[in-house]
Amino acid sequence: MEEPNLSYIHSMSGGDTNFEQKLIAIIKQEFPKEKAIYYENYNAGNFKMTADNVHKLKHKISILGLEKSYGIAVAFENNLLEGKTELSEAFEAILNNMTNYLTTL
Repeated sequence: MEEPNLSYIHSMSGGDTNFEQKLIAIIKQEFPKEKAIYYENYNAGNFKMTADNVHKLKHKISILGLEKSYGIAVAFENNLLEGKTELSEAFEAILNNMTNYLTTL
């Protein structure tokens, strides 16, 4: 599995470490909440809302440099809109990967 990284954040910041730290802090604050809401909706079988949650989480996946994972998230979001749960395990592995990475920052 690909590893999260800060390459995209570094490229956006233009070397402004203050900006980088603020963005990382926002991600660390928002991600656990968005992940919890994702699980609530998924476990309740509300796949339309779950697709919306995946859509929001996709942006953080992208910001953390997870290009292949972003593609999985896009496909999973589309599946959910069709009432299909294929790729749920792959998406949850992505969330776990991100959670583990964010605890190291």
